[in-house]
Amino acid sequence: MRVLLGSKSPRRKELLSMLSIKFDMVSIDCVESYPKSMLSINIAQYLSEKKSLAYKSLCDSELLITADTIVLVDDVVLNKPTNRGEAFDMINLISGKTHQVITGVTIRTKEKITSFSTFTDVSMDKIDNYDKNFYVDNYAILDKAGGYGIQDWLGLSHVNAIKGCYYNVMGLPTNSVYKRLKNDFSYEL
Repeated sequence: MRVLLGSKSPRRKELLSMLSIKFDMVSIDCVESYPKSMLSINIAQYLSEKKSLAYKSLCDSELLITADTIVLVDDVVLNKPTNRGEAFDMINLISGKTHQVITGVTIRTKEKITSFSTFTDVSMDKIDNYDKNFYVDNYAILDKAGGYGIQDWLGLSHVNAIKGCYYNVMGLPTNSVYKRLKNDFSYEL
């Protein structure tokens, strides 16, 4: 079975590779919008399904994996920032608090589709303005939900606790993905 990863994320590519899964990346054009009345905890899974269904070229011998990650803090949904100011504001919101990272994943073949969400709680130390400015000025911030990457400087220097899957915070809950591939789709390495 040919595995396809419907994502532009370098972190998802890296994580799926680390699982020793051979795959090809495919581009999916999809407007990442959701109904404003939707419960925050359902958004990531909804968007992963929307991305999956937007891919119309799936063949019989192919399996498509799509995902979406959001950050939830004080009932505010943080997606990817569009500029430095938004990233700074997002980091300000998570400073000194515990936030939830939710990644929705959809795995689909021509015959079957399964979707799920994984939740991870991340606690941050208080981040002073010097560190916020240092981070947004020196790291790639625009392609990360919540404006930060747990695997880079801000995560290394300010995350003080994590409850749940670390890789989920990076954008792909690898343990859950592997189990679903193996158990639900009979995938073998």
